[in-house]
Amino acid sequence: MTGPKPLILLEFNELSPTLMDRFIAEGKLPNFAKLRARSQVCVTETDEVAPNLEPWIQWITVHTGLSYNEHGVFDLGDGHKLNYPRVFELLSEHGYKIFICGSMNAAFRRPPNGYFIPDPWSVGVDPYPKGEFEDFFNYIRLNVQEHTRDKMVVSKSEHLKFLLFMVRHGLSTRTVVAIMKQLAEERSGKFRWKRAMILDRLLWDVFEYYWKKKRPAFSTFFLNSTAHFQHFYWRNMDPNPFKIKPSTEEQAEYENAVLFGYEGMDKIVGRCLDVAGPDTVVILASALSQQPCLIYEDKSGKTFYRPNDPEKFFEYAGIHTPHRFAPVMSEQFHLYFKEEPDAVEAEKLLAAMRVDGRALMMARREGHEVFAGCTIFQPVDPKATVTNSQGEAKEFGSLLYKADVLKSGMHHPDGILWVGDSSKQPTESRRVSLRSVAPTILAHFGVAKPNFMRADPLPAYASAAAAEAPRVMAATTGV
Repeated sequence: MTGPKPLILLEFNELSPTLMDRFIAEGKLPNFAKLRARSQVCVTETDEVAPNLEPWIQWITVHTGLSYNEHGVFDLGDGHKLNYPRVFELLSEHGYKIFICGSMNAAFRRPPNGYFIPDPWSVGVDPYPKGEFEDFFNYIRLNVQEHTRDKMVVSKSEHLKFLLFMVRHGLSTRTVVAIMKQLAEERSGKFRWKRAMILDRLLWDVFEYYWKKKRPAFSTFFLNSTAHFQHFYWRNMDPNPFKIKPSTEEQAEYENAVLFGYEGMDKIVGRCLDVAGPDTVVILASALSQQPCLIYEDKSGKTFYRPNDPEKFFEYAGIHTPHRFAPVMSEQFHLYFKEEPDAVEAEKLLAAMRVDGRALMMARREGHEVFAGCTIFQPVDPKATVTNSQGEAKEFGSLLYKADVLKSGMHHPDGILWVGDSSKQPTESRRVSLRSVAPTILAHFGVAKPNFMRADPLPAYASAAAAEAPRVMAATTGV
């Protein structure tokens, strides 16, 4: 083999170093254990604290080597506003073929040398090539953004286009079998939440298809399902620290939900190691992690609300000008307007809404767009009174619906970083800055880090980085 080894960056959002150690010790994650045994094992530390401790902020740090104070991207869906190149843009510009599959808050400033599928919460960002991935991406995005609804309106045409794409792009027999088992299990009226792992399998099938066919030098593969399980079911995994205890019925369904997520990802790690072989570097990163969320226990727990019908909600708010609605995670969404005065007015109208006298909505404007979401995080009587800017009253439940469970996991600054490289000596338990990930990847490929990356690569890659002359292309200088 000539040149640097291919590198796959598994971006498994918010996996916990503590839970990973526990589940491996219990023998439940054999493939994670295999990867760990051949890796330089690190715990990453971020520079951020709440409210800046959010994955859509930290993943930009992973991809750029910049802290939030340096990169300045605060909201999910704003990744395309970044003024600095990401590590995969630099590699693409240096002639390396890349495949970015679902990386959070990611974007390209110019067409990449390869393939790009945005995360399902992206706005202002298209897959590349658009025609190749559009049907697949739109279907995934719809299912992820609207997962909190009991029923989603997906047309037969959308189902068919997605199925045809999957059949032509790697749909595996094991995934088909898993889908059949999932649908059979749902006949009991429970376990619909497990569908997130089916989505993971479908995404991996597509990733594996393109990786085998195109052999990119650098790839990313992002998953969020277990982060979601931790946020909602940590209380079920470990009820002891929580004042609000889950019911017996809830425990019957959710007690092992978090472990189920880790085990599902363990299977994907096994498939990755089989496909990659010894001549590919496999890095596992989580950017940050989670811990029990106890700060709302004296306030009936934390939940969130979303509009039942977004357009009727905005009409009631008084927003009648043309706009584009783009939901992201939890209660948040973007509204895009053609004219800036319309965005200014929408911000005022949303901020004027009240529920029993308190603010209903957060709204923050930037140019032609408004970023907003419901500010109510505790259970509300569906008959509570909501008023708009004109004083018109409606019942809360006629406008918004509640997520089905209480939040029980919150962010923690520690993250996982395992660098599985057969040419490097495995090491254990080093603490490093999250900003060191991007310089390490560049050093592996023999690409000098740009001036804006101030952190050093991992020690095993420091000699390769030092050997590089500071030849930084003009495109890598930042703004």
